[in-house]
Amino acid sequence: MEFFRSSADRPGRLGVFPGTFNPVTVAHLALAESALAVVEEVVFVLPRQFPHKTYSGASFEQRVELLGMALAGKPRFSVAACERGLFAEIAGECREAYGADVRLSFLCGRDAAERIANWDYGSPGAYLEMLQQFDLLVAARGGEYCPPESLVSSCARLELSGAFDHVSASEVRTRIGNGEPWEHLVPAAVRRRVGEIYAAGKKRLPGTG
Repeated sequence: MEFFRSSADRPGRLGVFPGTFNPVTVAHLALAESALAVVEEVVFVLPRQFPHKTYSGASFEQRVELLGMALAGKPRFSVAACERGLFAEIAGECREAYGADVRLSFLCGRDAAERIANWDYGSPGAYLEMLQQFDLLVAARGGEYCPPESLVSSCARLELSGAFDHVSASEVRTRIGNGEPWEHLVPAAVRRRVGEIYAAGKKRLPGTG
């Protein structure tokens, strides 16, 4: 795991926030801020390789730049890169970086939680085995997450201070491409840079990773 920004303290419970951050949005920040009620640190993790996507739109370096700008002045937030994007792979790299005793809590929205639970991991019990390594903090997104009984003990609801169902990175890109207002969807600190990065490639933005 390569750190671009690191919190000074070693947490007992770490919030792990993987994503494409293409670009970082106000919803990303709201989810991370809410997690600080139960974790000591949140690390935004940008995989160098995604399991089901490739880099398009902004480059890896540009996404790291935007995260650094958005998180400036927030000492309990870190930014790091990992090699691959599956939760089990990210968990392994986090334990190497933070130590074997750290409790890992992955942050995600309802849609991501359902998608991750339904991926084919090669064997029927693989996902349950992974949840012995970490738990999930899940924010409502287009509805509440209702985990199956076997996952209830590994999932907790993450309360957001506001409504963010309308906010997504793909909506930012689409609005930029269509010449519609988008600035309210991203943190103020990155608006100018987001405009520079994404307006340059706006003809190919909708649908990118």
